[in-house]
Amino acid sequence: MTATVPSTRAASPDTPAAVVARLRATFATGRTKPLAWRLGQLEALRRLLTEQTETLQQALLADLGKNPTEAFRAEIGFTLNELDHTVAHLDEWLQPKPAAVPDPFLPARARVVRDPLGVVLIIAPWNYPAQLALAPLVGALAAGNAAVLKPSELAPATSAALARLLPQYLDQDAVAVIEGAVPETTALLEQRFDHIFYTGNGTVGRIVMAAAAKHLTPVTLELGGKSPVVVEPGVDLAVTAQRIVRGKFANAGQTCVAPDYILAIGDTAPELGTQLAAAVHEAFGDDPAGNPGYGKIVNERHFDRLAALLGDGRTVTGGGHDRAARHIDPTVLVEVSPDSPVMREEIFGPILPIITVPDLDAAIAFINDRDKPLALYAFTDSEDTKRRLTDETSSGALTFGLPVLHLAMPDLPFGGVGESGMGRYHGEYSIDTFTHAKAILDKPLS
Repeated sequence: MTATVPSTRAASPDTPAAVVARLRATFATGRTKPLAWRLGQLEALRRLLTEQTETLQQALLADLGKNPTEAFRAEIGFTLNELDHTVAHLDEWLQPKPAAVPDPFLPARARVVRDPLGVVLIIAPWNYPAQLALAPLVGALAAGNAAVLKPSELAPATSAALARLLPQYLDQDAVAVIEGAVPETTALLEQRFDHIFYTGNGTVGRIVMAAAAKHLTPVTLELGGKSPVVVEPGVDLAVTAQRIVRGKFANAGQTCVAPDYILAIGDTAPELGTQLAAAVHEAFGDDPAGNPGYGKIVNERHFDRLAALLGDGRTVTGGGHDRAARHIDPTVLVEVSPDSPVMREEIFGPILPIITVPDLDAAIAFINDRDKPLALYAFTDSEDTKRRLTDETSSGALTFGLPVLHLAMPDLPFGGVGESGMGRYHGEYSIDTFTHAKAILDKPLS
């Protein structure tokens, strides 16, 4: 594998317009299209992740209180797995796909080839600021594009690390990092890109889509929403609780596919609440605030928003909070009204309400009466229930018995539907996102 040597010149403080123009000029030369360049950039990115692991871990600790083990597992290691899977299969994915030619048009040949789009913009969020910047970048580079990366200003240490490290490892004439907040993002969105990949919330997603529409730029929107968990009677509630707790309270609940609320069918809520409390204690101990494996809320604004939700329902476990430390205990609420504030918008924090519903019909109706979620989870021993949830609900993903970890499987598409987003990525789906499937027909003249 041959790596492309990055330019030795210092990173330029150019305006967004100048940066995009420079990258577009590079793309126009065809430099990013050969497989060797793509693999070289991916290998360089791999070196960054392995050689600068400690630097990224320190940044993630500063921004979100992520301990080194969690930072490696959920951010660095996750991206390495995505990258290695892509490298192993990229040549195969890029092969032209033959297409059948109907008999009336024979003799002729038809095929589909994947063309890089050009210059793409990746806008990353703060909750997984390394993974959600670099995993889309893997797809963009593998697809043969030039890319502008905009890290989140709400994770300033990670943003600064990416801005410093990426130019050291990657081709500076094809990959650029622009830091900043709303003014810089606004200036970027005024430029013409060939694709915009945004991860964040629906409010900003609408702004991104409106800006993209001015240039007819396609977009991928990875948003969020209230991802429900259906729990049926008869399941092992101890195992169920342990798996829900691991999925919900990782990164202090600041995960787009974290379980947002539980729909407990029949009489399961009281025992499930007890088991959830035990699972929280097992995972985080008597003092979650002193547990180095438990993260912190990203900033005071989000802390205040979450603290205001703690009064809804009755607290089964948790509820403790400290604004100065940006800490909120893993909290489980029962006797929660469907109309309470905690149920009105995505929680995006360590608060888990339980809603009691009488049966599966009511659970499905509850889900379908609301925006389509990024993920739907269910704990059930019934194949009929699995079939009904598959057939009668719509969500970005549906998993049974294990929340969150579907996103770590590179052969599964990751993305939302409706209010939870549009488009998908990971593995070959990233190549689909960052390329154009070009139809080619070849009919001989004689």
